[in-house]
Amino acid sequence: MTFAVTQSDFREHLKEYLDSVNDDDEIVYIARSKSRTAAVISQEKLNWYESIARSKEDSLEYAIARDKLIRHNDMQDDKVVESDDKYWGQFTK
Repeated sequence: MTFAVTQSDFREHLKEYLDSVNDDDEIVYIARSKSRTAAVISQEKLNWYESIARSKEDSLEYAIARDKLIRHNDMQDDKVVESDDKYWGQFTK
């Protein structure tokens, strides 16, 4: 579940929202003035997103990060792939 909260609500319940981010893998969107929004995500999730952004699509690093995000329902799986030696072997080239 993703949370969308006001800035004052976030400040008032900071510990609870941060616990949800870290313990329950949630994202918290904080509505601010002048139609600005900030998001709070866990460091682990940010690392996986950064890994996807900086790696080549056909690399092992990309495949691992993508798999991790799919397993956490943060990225949609677009096709069924058998996780066998043939699949993982393509990254050893």
